[in-house]
Amino acid sequence: MTSHPASIADKRRTFHQLHASGCFVIPNPWDLGSARYLQSLGFKALATTSSGFAWSRARADNHVTRDTVLAHLSEIVGAECFLVGRPDLAETIARLKAYANAGADCLYAPGLRTPEHIRAVVDAVAPKPVNLLIGWASDMRVDDVAALGVRRISVGGALARSAWGGFMRTAKAIAEHGRFDGFADAASGAELNALFGGGA
Repeated sequence: MTSHPASIADKRRTFHQLHASGCFVIPNPWDLGSARYLQSLGFKALATTSSGFAWSRARADNHVTRDTVLAHLSEIVGAECFLVGRPDLAETIARLKAYANAGADCLYAPGLRTPEHIRAVVDAVAPKPVNLLIGWASDMRVDDVAALGVRRISVGGALARSAWGGFMRTAKAIAEHGRFDGFADAASGAELNALFGGGA
């Protein structure tokens, strides 16, 4: 029996159902290779990262042309309270409620860090699901975040920054000290070839 690929409507329905209960991580690849690798790890959904994509094009975040961005992805970009240094919880909640009233299926307030702020947002916009951005070295684990009522966790450009961190440290060690020991943490070429061996 031949299986048919899922339709766009099926994919939307499945994605929507992920928000109904529990909590899931939606990591942010910055190119086709990182997306394929994250998919191979079994993540149920993937998001995008404007910064990670921009850096892959040798551009600063928010300095990629509209046509280039549209060719790469379709995304909505917003300057949200906590993310831009205006930690006003009441304003954040008011904005999220406005998004919910406008029909948003999942609410996103990047920059929340404390359990108290996270819980306050989750409680204020219930029953709408909330996405939490964790793009810093955090002691919170998925179970901790789920216990606060969050339904989805994204990581923004943090995976891209992690990759760039390793690249920059190793390149500097070569350029400044003639050392190659940074390759000790490099991904295995055999693993990458096996991952991408199936072609595009």
